[in-house]
Amino acid sequence: MTQTYNFSAGPAMLPKEVLLKIQSELIEYEKSKASVMEISHRGVDFMEAAEKSEKDFRELLDIPDNYKVLFLQGGASAQFSMVPINLLRGGSKANYANTGHWSVKAIAEAKRYCRVNICTDGTDNNFTDIEEFENWNIDEEASYLHYTPNETIAGLEFDYIPEVEMPIAADMSSTILSRPIDVSKYGVIYAGAQKNIGPSGLTIVIVREDLIGDVVKGQPKLFDYSTQANNDSMFNTPATFPWYAAGRVFEWLKEQGGLKTMQKINQTKAETLYKAIDNSDFYSNPVSIKYRSWMNVPFLLADENLNSKFLEQSKDAGLLALKGHRSVGGMRASIYNAMPQEGVDALISFMNDFEKDFG
Repeated sequence: MTQTYNFSAGPAMLPKEVLLKIQSELIEYEKSKASVMEISHRGVDFMEAAEKSEKDFRELLDIPDNYKVLFLQGGASAQFSMVPINLLRGGSKANYANTGHWSVKAIAEAKRYCRVNICTDGTDNNFTDIEEFENWNIDEEASYLHYTPNETIAGLEFDYIPEVEMPIAADMSSTILSRPIDVSKYGVIYAGAQKNIGPSGLTIVIVREDLIGDVVKGQPKLFDYSTQANNDSMFNTPATFPWYAAGRVFEWLKEQGGLKTMQKINQTKAETLYKAIDNSDFYSNPVSIKYRSWMNVPFLLADENLNSKFLEQSKDAGLLALKGHRSVGGMRASIYNAMPQEGVDALISFMNDFEKDFG
């Protein structure tokens, strides 16, 4: 197979070592005499795998003991409902930062449960910049603050954590495991798996124990964090294969040296790509330099009529899924943990050649 690099925003590239490990275990998982997709989630084999995956995940993020880790289904979109259901706790208001596509969706769902105070809004700058926190309009009587540290589509990433006297809920789908974080600063962290965790179908939630229970009345039992926590994420059959695969990714991350190592690698990848864009008159990135994402790098061509040719030729060169989101246009290179520096270098080399031919 010709070397290819998948720049998809999600489902995203997985580490080759992990794919090979999964391939070797696909027919028979360890000594179970069955595929990992066939064994019971209540059986010893899977239970041991589940326990180890949570242990490794906790170690990677240094998660405090007073937090539960839940392995759920429904994607991050289900958490748009579960966050207000679990965090309002008798209140009627919540603060939301509107900084991009996924913030908009979270806000729309939260409005079904409470009055939403938009404490900062990037609509006017087309989600290319983030307001300084001192200028946010925080409702101190709200039950919690929700924000999206990294907006996948706009390529916009916070460089600070909001400081508030209330629980913070964060959608970290596209940034989790890319660097160390201080989990203790959050009430809830949630992330769809299909960026840095593993295959789609799994969502991981990290929730502080004092925020479990006292949910909005009349809501689905599965949407109550206590239902999931009290049943070790197995109230119903979990997404066993993505859960297992995530465990293999966690092992791989530990083998690389953990999240401090990944931070250095990811920062270097992003800096290399942004430098190539900024040093060119043919390519541009619309995001404020201070808030450029490490994970998702959108870029525009000087002549948008060349977009289709760029995509065609880049695909032929083994550089996949570079088309930007329709709301932004141009291109987008998602460079999650599994993307090696060699992939970024290959993209830059192609970009330079394309500019010479058409610039």
